[in-house]
Amino acid sequence: MTEKILILDFGSQYTQLIARSIRELNVYCEIKPCLQPIAWEPSIKGIILSGSPFSVNDAGAPSVDIAAMAEKVPVLGICYGAQLMAKNFGGEVAKSNIREYGRAFMEHENKEETLLYDISGKSQVWMSHSDTIVRMPEGFEIIARTENIPVAAFKSHSRTARPLLGLQFHPEVTHSLEGKLILRNFLVHICGCQQDWTPAAFVQETVARIKEQVGNKRVVMALSGGVDSTVAAELIHKAIGQNLYCVFVDNGLLRKDEFETVLDSYKHMGLNVKGVNARQLFYNELQGVSDPEKKRKIIGRLFIEVFQHEAEQLTDIAFLGQGTIYPDVIESVSVNGPSVTIKSHHNVGGLPEKMNMSLVEPLRFLFKDEVRRVGREIGISELFLGRHPFPGPGLAIRILGDITPEKVTMLQEADAIYIEGLREAGLYDKVWQAGTILLPVQSVGVMGDERTYEFTVALRAVTSTDGMTADWAHLPYEFLAKMSNEIINRVKGINRVVYDISSKPPATIEWE
Repeated sequence: MTEKILILDFGSQYTQLIARSIRELNVYCEIKPCLQPIAWEPSIKGIILSGSPFSVNDAGAPSVDIAAMAEKVPVLGICYGAQLMAKNFGGEVAKSNIREYGRAFMEHENKEETLLYDISGKSQVWMSHSDTIVRMPEGFEIIARTENIPVAAFKSHSRTARPLLGLQFHPEVTHSLEGKLILRNFLVHICGCQQDWTPAAFVQETVARIKEQVGNKRVVMALSGGVDSTVAAELIHKAIGQNLYCVFVDNGLLRKDEFETVLDSYKHMGLNVKGVNARQLFYNELQGVSDPEKKRKIIGRLFIEVFQHEAEQLTDIAFLGQGTIYPDVIESVSVNGPSVTIKSHHNVGGLPEKMNMSLVEPLRFLFKDEVRRVGREIGISELFLGRHPFPGPGLAIRILGDITPEKVTMLQEADAIYIEGLREAGLYDKVWQAGTILLPVQSVGVMGDERTYEFTVALRAVTSTDGMTADWAHLPYEFLAKMSNEIINRVKGINRVVYDISSKPPATIEWE
């Protein structure tokens, strides 16, 4: 059984970073709402209490029974978690005279201290709190401080069967320069974790679990050409072979030649896949629709209808495969209650109930970067793993205003020039996402001796780590000039190219 660390989420913006940091140390972890009862099992090796936007002194601030947890496993409190630990055991937490936000330097004298083993005597850490611990509980010991606060880290071995430890800073952020080592000390030296959760181990365990779950029954799955659905399909295929039936729908809103190229690649992977050309159906329903939310709803509904029609042609289908990943799961979980309602998948939401199928979700507990590592482990081509994110509604939300086949063709041509240009210039892998937007704007231009009145496209490229925030990519002027010339010269109907220099926030990556 895979050993695991539980992270109890009190609502911190950094909770996912804690999880990713632990996963990068080859230890499996799961995020749970702080008030959800813990289902104890031998695989749980330790618990981490996250930070929070609350103060522990707020009325209604979430609290948990830390003493009961520490009778079973070691507990580490981070920021709010540390303050909650101190308060629960009889210490005092109050507003700090000097609020600490940003860089600080943690000082300690004992490099042999287990949590701080091999940490520099003066180590840069990242603070984000306005409360501070002003009095430690009986039986607790301060093991580090900063210039402004007397308690940066503490421990107790006397109050519970297992160690209690607290950090008033955030070890999970990159600005805490030795934070990863502190977390490793907790995982390895205090919790006894083996650090054996690797992509290879995940593949082996997941394939075995799918075999046990599905048996000799059949699974149907929608493919999008993206990273998540491709890796999920290959894992299911490794488990059940040709009992996996895949459907790849062309909604007429994919990139240029993408349907044919991706379908061919899937077949070369050995997947049992059927391509469905539904372009005209989508064009007909989208005719005259300009509102972006209406476009999304039409596309989502039609996709479900097309996929359901294809799935009903098959017999003995008992399971629906999905490429759901961990952020999809935890973003919809309530911090303050036991609610675990998962948001509908953007492609096939509602289908399991309609078609009386159970779900197979092999990536349900992986972050996006982990999905890519697993994909490389099982030999999936970089054609899929290195692709930029592409919106579920496709080019429909990159064509502002109403959609026509002519506009789609125009945008596909311009986008193909841009994306290929990024690849040729060695820029594609340096940006997180790039795309072309067709604006509902026509402007006057001159080509030769003729006056034109044609469309404008905006080029978009951003740098990011997870898409939650993004900065516009500072592409070379020479490259942008070349793209503008090529698009205007080669795509009939476009006579103006602009570049989007908006960051997220306040803008979004997509325009609709």
